[in-house]
Amino acid sequence: MTPTAPKTKSRYFEAVGRRKTAVARVRFEEAPKQSLVVNDSDLATYFPTEELQTIASSPLSAFTTPVKFKVSVKVKGGGIAAQAGAVRHGLSRGLILFDQTLRKTLKPLGYLKRDPRMKERRKFGLKKARKAAQWSKR
Repeated sequence: MTPTAPKTKSRYFEAVGRRKTAVARVRFEEAPKQSLVVNDSDLATYFPTEELQTIASSPLSAFTTPVKFKVSVKVKGGGIAAQAGAVRHGLSRGLILFDQTLRKTLKPLGYLKRDPRMKERRKFGLKKARKAAQWSKR
């Protein structure tokens, strides 16, 4: 039996990002090559348009650093645009855990803001959230 060197656990950072009803759990660690995986598929595969890809990966391109990250994201709920916003929010929060000085770069860009807008619930007595039956004088 030959002794093997113990595996060193790499340090990873985890954060949660939210937008509307979408929730993204982001986990990343330092790596020799940059990669971003969303729900076990490549970023370009999961977010088909260039705009959504830019939104989701914008915190990584907001600053210049020699450090590259292997990012894995689990996102659910909401629509595809809300999911891209949630990924951006979670990635920004995680980067701040990695390096506190990045807060000065990310905060003015609005990446640390959670977008709370959601669909308003339907109230009883009304047809929709605010739509009521037409009022008739007689």
